[in-house]
Amino acid sequence: MAELAADAPRPFVRYIDKTRAYYQSQGYEKPYVWAQNDGAPFTALAKPLSASTITLISTSEIAIKGDPRFDDNPETRAQGNVYAVPSNTPASKLYSRTQSYDRYATSLDDPNAYFPIDRLHEAAARGRIGKVATDHLGVYNAYSQRKTTERDAPEVLAMCRAMAVDVALLVPV
Repeated sequence: MAELAADAPRPFVRYIDKTRAYYQSQGYEKPYVWAQNDGAPFTALAKPLSASTITLISTSEIAIKGDPRFDDNPETRAQGNVYAVPSNTPASKLYSRTQSYDRYATSLDDPNAYFPIDRLHEAAARGRIGKVATDHLGVYNAYSQRKTTERDAPEVLAMCRAMAVDVALLVPV
């Protein structure tokens, strides 16, 4: 691959094209269709960010080193598709279990790149946000719009409401 000059514009990754090509290469007859939510309502903030409780929601399959919920053992493995990660977990103890990212465009070396836990705590310390929620949420990649809409989204919403979250920052990998 040719080297780019430091000031040269970086090429972008055409995820839609790559995803469609991948599914086609796997033998699927119907092209991949990206979710479209024309009816998703916009909700204005009820209070300023500086007074809001914020959580992260990530599809990075974020995991905690040494936590048995993320073992391959079916007796201890996390059940369901949505799970909590305590917000006081140090980034150095976090990692991603996913294989669903563009290995040519990025890496999973820095958890803050796909699960910005330290940046959120820094924003709270500077008063930019009110506070960090007690937990952040992980959602396993289901690759199903129906499961996401009918199962995962309501569970995420219920968990956010239980934590009195005002704002959820969605972070894909």
